[in-house]
Amino acid sequence: MDTLKSARRQVPNALALPPKWLNMYGEFITKNQSSVTQIESALRSLTYIIPGRFRDAELASESLHSSIQLLSMYHDTLLTRALSKLPGMPRQQTPHNRYTKFWIQRSKFYRRIATLLSMIQYTELLWEMAAKRKGEKVRWRVVIVLEIIKAVCRLCLLRITNSRPLVTPPLPEREIIPEDPNQEEDEFSDEDFHEPRSKEPTEYTMKRTGLSLPPLPNHGDISSYLLSKVLTADDIKAPNMLLNKVNGSAQLAEWLHILQPVIYAVAMSRTRNKRDWTPWVLGLSVEFAARQLRKDGLRTTALEKDEWNRRGWNMLYWAMRGPAYLDVTRNLVTGVSSRLPSLISGIVDDYLYLWDNYYFSTSSN
Repeated sequence: MDTLKSARRQVPNALALPPKWLNMYGEFITKNQSSVTQIESALRSLTYIIPGRFRDAELASESLHSSIQLLSMYHDTLLTRALSKLPGMPRQQTPHNRYTKFWIQRSKFYRRIATLLSMIQYTELLWEMAAKRKGEKVRWRVVIVLEIIKAVCRLCLLRITNSRPLVTPPLPEREIIPEDPNQEEDEFSDEDFHEPRSKEPTEYTMKRTGLSLPPLPNHGDISSYLLSKVLTADDIKAPNMLLNKVNGSAQLAEWLHILQPVIYAVAMSRTRNKRDWTPWVLGLSVEFAARQLRKDGLRTTALEKDEWNRRGWNMLYWAMRGPAYLDVTRNLVTGVSSRLPSLISGIVDDYLYLWDNYYFSTSSN
């Protein structure tokens, strides 16, 4: 009986440990943001260039790459949460972050759908690699299912935002947390090794209100300082007004943009010849029609222009797909690779293996 009682007493303590460890981990990430960002970038770059990423070790290295992306997304959530709790004047944010944060705070459904969409985008190539080991039919079924899930998520986001264009990524991007000026820095005890550092102007935090006052500019940099404080039309808009609602032909264009990957994946799964131009022409035609149906107006916002410019550049990915890649682009890449140093050409050859065998390796959505 005594053993059972002691076990019951230890159960609540054991259940309280995981949240405690998560809180400690969150504090560590918040206090060491710059170091964590550098480590993530280094690991992500390593998965791009190591030879074992492709060929026989493709599944293991892609698992590492996807894990880093998911962990980075979790870190973004922790840093965004910490940044929202900082006292002081509201800090200047990009239009993309203002818009996405507004919908995340307003709608839990938006946050869940956007998180699911981001997780699928980070792991879709891994799912395809795992499915290919069971055959081409299973692989294309997985590809189509993933594209359908992404399309459904995007349609839900379109509905939640009251028919506003989608933005990429659907979650806020990472922001820099300002350093605490009162935080003590480690110094060498030996005066011979101690070098005085030039003091840079920092924000002054008022003790009673917690509000911060910006530092005074240098006497030779007053013009640029004043220009940086000028508010634009987008700065004074409500976050939900940073994108205009779409209707009519513009709404049809958004639907075509969302459904285009599904149409292309289904067409590719039904063709047996990789050099068949029919799926490629069909997919490109749908994307081109979406761009033509969308009309620029006088009320187009800066965020909307950035999103449509990004979609325009993403159309270059069509040169890396289907027969356009096999008959044209691949020959150009191979010719350039043969003239490069062996180390670089080896990395390019490994990427050729990816582009030759996997659908999501050249996916822009």
